[in-house]
Amino acid sequence: VQLQASGGGLVQAGGSLRLSCAASGRTFNNNAMGWFRQAPGKEREFVASISWNGHITRYKESVEGRFTISRGYAENTMYLQMNTLKPEDTAVYYCAAARGSAVVSTTTSVIYWGQGTLVTVSS
Repeated sequence: VQLQASGGGLVQAGGSLRLSCAASGRTFNNNAMGWFRQAPGKEREFVASISWNGHITRYKESVEGRFTISRGYAENTMYLQMNTLKPEDTAVYYCAAARGSAVVSTTTSVIYWGQGTLVTVSS
């Protein structure tokens, strides 16, 4: 089982990026999925999550209104559209699959992690 995150890169403040997370080895159509990030010297933190059926989403307060999480069931893929990026969004972004079907917001609920993709926002 593997979660492959991609789409990170270097962008100027105010720009946009779209992260993708492709699952292989099994489907996660019955699991909540989410994005976490870890900045240098800081702990991994919750960013966004989506329920198993896509009906419920949850966001870290500082990204609410700028980031949008979605999932493509046919492709077994999850996305994070990030707009109006800020330098404080700079971090390695990890996709995750949760044990349950509701939204996930804690690392202890994660059963699979992606390898991470680096997002760097310059001022």
